[in-house]
Amino acid sequence: MKIIELKHIYKDYPLGENVVKVLKDINLDVSKGEYVSLMGPSGSGKSTLMNIIGALDTPTSGTYLLKGTDVGQLSDDELAGIRNKEIGFVFQTFNLLPRLTALENVMLPMIYAHVPKKQRLERAREVLAEVGLADRMHHRPNQLSGGQRQRVAIARALVNRPSIILADEPTGNLDSQSSEEIMKLFDRLNEQGNTIIIVTHEPDIAAHTKRLVKLLDGRITYDEATEKERV
Repeated sequence: MKIIELKHIYKDYPLGENVVKVLKDINLDVSKGEYVSLMGPSGSGKSTLMNIIGALDTPTSGTYLLKGTDVGQLSDDELAGIRNKEIGFVFQTFNLLPRLTALENVMLPMIYAHVPKKQRLERAREVLAEVGLADRMHHRPNQLSGGQRQRVAIARALVNRPSIILADEPTGNLDSQSSEEIMKLFDRLNEQGNTIIIVTHEPDIAAHTKRLVKLLDGRITYDEATEKERV
């Protein structure tokens, strides 16, 4: 089942009197349960593509279908709903609210989804346990290590049972041991059936995934299974 279908996606940005063409004729399908890395040098368009997939930005032209729904036809409120329910975001900088505990941070997406409080608590505890933080639920971000903060962010991304987890340089602020632990967590989540797309510039991170898509100058130049998938 195809979750993501990108058809002839172009993205232009006006810059003074000029137009910068960031994405050029992107065609990409991602099926349920895939584990994809998106690589490319700075300026290749990978962050812009990630923002379009995450419904944070809209293409200049082309069609984006998310689970068969044409994202370009949705209102702002409908887009916000899609982002909250269908897409789990994990960022390099964690994006946790410093005054809230791990548990409260993880519950936030469910508040926006109008989930009753009892269910919010149960589900947040469940996902924090799943990422190995059952004993850190009541700690604030400044009481956690970088790796633990990223686990909280992953739990928050999982909490509404999204169709896709989008991770933008999720190990960029972590040491090598924490990075490996986070990638093993993503591996396990994918084995459980989660669809995961990771933006990275690090080959050892991409090696964890099962499909590698490379961008250069706004175009897809490579789209193949990784060694891990071929084994």
